[in-house]
Amino acid sequence: MFAAERRQLILEMVRANGAVSLRELARVVQTSEVTVRRDVRALEAEGLLDRRHGGAVLPGGFTRESGFPQKSHLSTAEKTAIADLAAGLVGEGEAIVVGAGTTTQELARRLARVPGLTVVTNSLLVAQALAHANRVEVVMTGGTLRGSNYALVGSGAEQSLQGLRVSRAFLSGSGLTAERGLSTSNMLSASVDRALVQAAAEVVVLADHTKLGSDTMFQTVPTELITRLVTDEPPAHDERAATELQALADQGVEITVAGSESERTGGGEGLNQGRRPRPDLPLPGQRRTHPGGGPAGLGPQLRSTAALAEGPGERARVADLRRR
Repeated sequence: MFAAERRQLILEMVRANGAVSLRELARVVQTSEVTVRRDVRALEAEGLLDRRHGGAVLPGGFTRESGFPQKSHLSTAEKTAIADLAAGLVGEGEAIVVGAGTTTQELARRLARVPGLTVVTNSLLVAQALAHANRVEVVMTGGTLRGSNYALVGSGAEQSLQGLRVSRAFLSGSGLTAERGLSTSNMLSASVDRALVQAAAEVVVLADHTKLGSDTMFQTVPTELITRLVTDEPPAHDERAATELQALADQGVEITVAGSESERTGGGEGLNQGRRPRPDLPLPGQRRTHPGGGPAGLGPQLRSTAALAEGPGERARVADLRRR
């Protein structure tokens, strides 16, 4: 286990339990107490936890990260509306990446109806939502399972994404600001999300209004790399969310609001144009055959990204990005 992975696991244990002994930490991360003590000291220097005699505790003012059961019951109507809009951005025969989260899980349920689609994901929930979809291929990364959000993280997940090229990345997070972009409270999740972004020509962020203006610990996608934000209409009294939406539009992020008749786009004269695909990632052509060469009606195939990268005919191809 790399030091970054080990320290993230230590943080998660402390946040989940409030206080953990060095002995227990050493047992879980499978290293010596001397190494764990050094990790705890480094995390304390960053203000992420406090050392106590024989263990570590939550620092003053920091709260535990909500797990999937808690997040799944928050803003459900908003997430449904956002997922409905985002699904309309995906066309037949595309290859996309979808990150972990309750909103992206809602998106995955709607993508099950898109024929010839290839979805690369590190989320078990996204894969489960697509597992029985006809003519949708699901490609999972490697990595270590993070139980709190059922996502694969760590160096294995990041390495399996190297060399991948798809049309769009669909990501959610814990906070979104015009100044810093998308962020999350988990270091390993942030690292995998950054790898997902590197594989995509466009980045679509799915975030309900409660996340607008919130800035959490680890940056995942800077504002200049966000092509489009799909969100819901903020309440009239929520000035922070409305201000953040305008600031994001001013920086060139194309804004699509659920329940709104129009799209708000930055750039004034560039209305409805948004950002162009990243110049460093040329788009592949239309995929002509179902991956693997088999008939399209054989149903979904779950493979690793390593398998996807092997040999001719197995590389993900995408349709043209622009919705004509």
